[in-house]
Amino acid sequence: MDKQATVALVRCENYDYESVSKAVEKGLSLLGGAGQFTASGEKILLKPNILTGASPDKCVGPHPVVFKAVAEAFQRVGAVLSFGDSPGFGNPRGNARKAGFLEIADAMGIPFADFENAVIMSNPDGKLVNKFEIAKGVAESDGLVSISKLKTHALTRITGAIKNQFGCIPGPRKAEFHSVMPNAVQFSKMLVDLNLLLKPRLYIMDGVLAMEGNGPRNGNPRAMNVLLFSVDPVALDSVVCKMIDLDTKLVEPLVVGEEFGLGTMQNITIVGDPVEDFINPGFDVNRSSVPTTEGTSFISSNFMRKYSAPRPTINPEACTRCGTCVNVCPVEPKALSWTNESHTEAPVYDYAKCIRCYCCQEMCPENAIYVKVPLLGKLIHR
Repeated sequence: MDKQATVALVRCENYDYESVSKAVEKGLSLLGGAGQFTASGEKILLKPNILTGASPDKCVGPHPVVFKAVAEAFQRVGAVLSFGDSPGFGNPRGNARKAGFLEIADAMGIPFADFENAVIMSNPDGKLVNKFEIAKGVAESDGLVSISKLKTHALTRITGAIKNQFGCIPGPRKAEFHSVMPNAVQFSKMLVDLNLLLKPRLYIMDGVLAMEGNGPRNGNPRAMNVLLFSVDPVALDSVVCKMIDLDTKLVEPLVVGEEFGLGTMQNITIVGDPVEDFINPGFDVNRSSVPTTEGTSFISSNFMRKYSAPRPTINPEACTRCGTCVNVCPVEPKALSWTNESHTEAPVYDYAKCIRCYCCQEMCPENAIYVKVPLLGKLIHR
């Protein structure tokens, strides 16, 4: 029998506490209530997407008010909560504080879980990865509730329910996956294996204010006025694609997720508000047929990678020479470097070394890096 999925959509037009609390309660009730996902006394880890310590108005992660409403709903049914995430750069707890989560969690008696130390979890059923180094706080929980943000992403087009679990791998170890899985297909297989291993009990997405354009950190806020809920991350992210007029076939985590049995893109029942109320074809997302990374032996040659593949590009006028892009580049030797010791010029790429993981674009704090398709790439894929 084909896999079936339910996705709950609930209209929510602002981050007023009462509005969000009611929307979260409605979304959970449409799936049977918070008690469907935990027994009293179970240790449940709330995993919001905390890419960096950005203020809520930047739309880099789910709003802290959404986190608070979800936490309250699970506390009411007796869950013993912790929370956390491993950001792409910097101290996990410090980023949670800057993003507005720590103050709320402290007031509610929710401890920050250990996202700095790792334990090895065997994954014998993995299609690509047979073991992961997982944050100790995740491994010690009984269950996981994933809280993501509706955002664009250079590598995977969107970052949502499926990709949020990448933050369960402590920060420095993420770079290793980018190094050994330098294209979107391999990276997506890893993400799906990770979700199948961790088996989050519920996926919630904040799309009240989404991020379009140069996501997942430097895009622009776009009102989508919706919270989404599902136990199926493939279905949830597929509904997002319908909302923003993005072909699901272009989103590798969805293609791989359905192939590996993580979820379905097809047999989806939508409950709550109709999806038609949230469709926004003007949403700024990469709908191009040009692959975000190259996967064939022909195109992945050094020449074709250098001259045809989409590539990160630095705007020297916006660059502040902070060095974050150089620091987070996962390849050795680095794919970008300084031209002089005084760092008076913006870093320069060696595109023959660049694996197109877009970590530099993702973590740039100044919106100085964007993705550009070379002319040859446009001609090949037109």
